[in-house]
Amino acid sequence: MNNNIAKLAESVGKVIVGKDDTVIKLIAAMLCEGHVLLEDVPGVGKTQLITALSRSVGGKFNRIQLTPDVMPSDIAGFTMLDSSKGDFVYRDGAVMCNFLLADEINRASPKVQSALLEAMEERQISLDGVTHKLPKPFLVLATQNPVETYGTYHLPEAQMDRFFMKLSMGYPTPDEELKILERTEMHNPILNIEAPALDIQEVITMQEEVRRIRVTDQVKDYIVRLVTVTRGDRNAVLGISPRGSIALYKAAKAFAYIYGREYATPDDVKNVAVAVLSHRIILSPQGKTAFGTNEKYVEYLLASNDVPSMSGR
Repeated sequence: MNNNIAKLAESVGKVIVGKDDTVIKLIAAMLCEGHVLLEDVPGVGKTQLITALSRSVGGKFNRIQLTPDVMPSDIAGFTMLDSSKGDFVYRDGAVMCNFLLADEINRASPKVQSALLEAMEERQISLDGVTHKLPKPFLVLATQNPVETYGTYHLPEAQMDRFFMKLSMGYPTPDEELKILERTEMHNPILNIEAPALDIQEVITMQEEVRRIRVTDQVKDYIVRLVTVTRGDRNAVLGISPRGSIALYKAAKAFAYIYGREYATPDDVKNVAVAVLSHRIILSPQGKTAFGTNEKYVEYLLASNDVPSMSGR
């Protein structure tokens, strides 16, 4: 594993017990400047995971608890008259940071969810004809509870497609839960991270190095085959968009980088496919009957498509 990634994973591991696969995928998304949706039941550590990552990287972290009364200006900021200057000045919103934790995003109104769209896609916000660039890197790390739907708003497909990955934590094993009890006995485990493992410039450098990871024509063709089959499949009402294939391509490169390789393999594609693709699909009634969940459908795609050889990489 890449040394910087190992240090970062070790730092997050001071707070999060187990869940190594989720941690690595979250780091992979960060290396690709990709936004992440953490969807799981309450109390399994979604917010702790995001806070641990932001505390492990020396950047600016903002958290906003999304409720129906949150306003778009809380997200994007606003302009106001500064009487001392005799001019309008911009006041930062929650998005002016490196890591934005949007807690319970599905409780925000559609207007607030829409306010996130430009920030997530363009890394900028526009107010009163003025464009404000967001810091680099900028990641939205959102959480939502899939069980309790009272008082929530469905995330539109356009916004779901802008999330690079959708991850879940899952319940801990009995042994992991014992360790959690021990860690929380005296203080909040987040205090175990006393100093950042990496600074922002190191993250930016790693992001640039990920872009230089090689991908052969065979692996590119494999990615294209996986996504295009969903567009004419009777099991899917909505197939995977080109944004999805781009995300899968980038995520495969990030996984190769994390494990110290200069080239991506089909296994890298398979390792990230469910997290990158499942939330971009809408199953048809036939697909729901056959597979039950989007994740199972993506697993079927991986099993039914031939894996290319890596000759001539």
